[in-house]
Amino acid sequence: MAWMGAALFLAVAAAQAQWLAVTNAQARIASVEMGGPVLALDYELQDVEASADGPAWVFITARWPGRPDWEALPAAWLRGNGHGLITSPGKKRSYAWGLSEHGWPEKAPPEIRIRALRMRRIPGGVFDQLSLPGGGRDAAYGEVGQARLSTFWMSRHEITVGQYVDYLNEVGGSGAGWNPSMTNAIRCGIERGAGGAYAAMPGRANHPVTYVSWYDAQAFLAWCGLRLPTEAEWEKALRGGHFLDGDDTRRQANPMPKRPFPWGIEPPNEGGVHRCNYEGDADGFAQTASVGSFAKFDSPYGISDLVGNVAEWTLDWYTTSYHAQLDGFRMIRGGSCLDPAEACDAVSGSTRLPIKESGITGFRGVWAGPQPPNGR
Repeated sequence: MAWMGAALFLAVAAAQAQWLAVTNAQARIASVEMGGPVLALDYELQDVEASADGPAWVFITARWPGRPDWEALPAAWLRGNGHGLITSPGKKRSYAWGLSEHGWPEKAPPEIRIRALRMRRIPGGVFDQLSLPGGGRDAAYGEVGQARLSTFWMSRHEITVGQYVDYLNEVGGSGAGWNPSMTNAIRCGIERGAGGAYAAMPGRANHPVTYVSWYDAQAFLAWCGLRLPTEAEWEKALRGGHFLDGDDTRRQANPMPKRPFPWGIEPPNEGGVHRCNYEGDADGFAQTASVGSFAKFDSPYGISDLVGNVAEWTLDWYTTSYHAQLDGFRMIRGGSCLDPAEACDAVSGSTRLPIKESGITGFRGVWAGPQPPNGR
């Protein structure tokens, strides 16, 4: 294999926290005798916590010489152990063949950016889905009861201002994904410079991004290679299955399969202990908190802030037997920093038109594809 050129990775600013550390990234064009030019991507994942239950989600964007725009490299175009769910730290490599078929130059490698996001594994199996269809507004239905989901992975934290700034700086030159309300320094905290560059305001990079429409959230996650969670996925991530290790092994029974809160049955403010960021400032935060501030009260799978802080967009329509999607609303779950403690639970929800934004609504991502092979 003959190397025809190399381009160093363009480092992501350290201030944009919640991406996991990636170093020594390079892109090379190699000449392969049987397959023509191939793009080889190498890096090191500096994440000693990466595991099967807490993998990194790795995605790659590139900018080719002479082209102004960055583009995501779809995982379906890549081979190797350097993209998708990564369960161990260390050196990784991915390849992409068919450069000309993708419209990429065959002689000069691109600049690349490799980003890694912490995920948590939610094993497949039965769980108690206690929310009602249509956000509980349809009297024609009772409890859903038991439901079954296959294994999926969810981002541990809500998407942050810093992460969204990186997205805007790659795809938002024309204003796509940007909302002037994001300049609100206590609800979001993103400023847009005269030249179209975006930056997180001081102290805001680790707070959840807000003022994003459902479409904005979907576009960000498509850039990452993820999607929004369904209501059922969101609820199972909070409550846990009947067996926390999944129905395939069934060794760890869930002690509270109908728990109303990620941590158990205690209300968010019981005994003077504040377990999430809800209405008022008694919990230490008058508005949003940095993601993971209440990590002691994560869900059984180690997912933070599923209730409180910001409410979260889901994939699902608001649907009842009387509406049948005609109103076009989407479901939002989890309560926010402005909601009372009683509304920060597993079943409370609200609705919003997908074109609308709010200073108390954010989102997180899900991957529901195949489980990674051992050793990736």
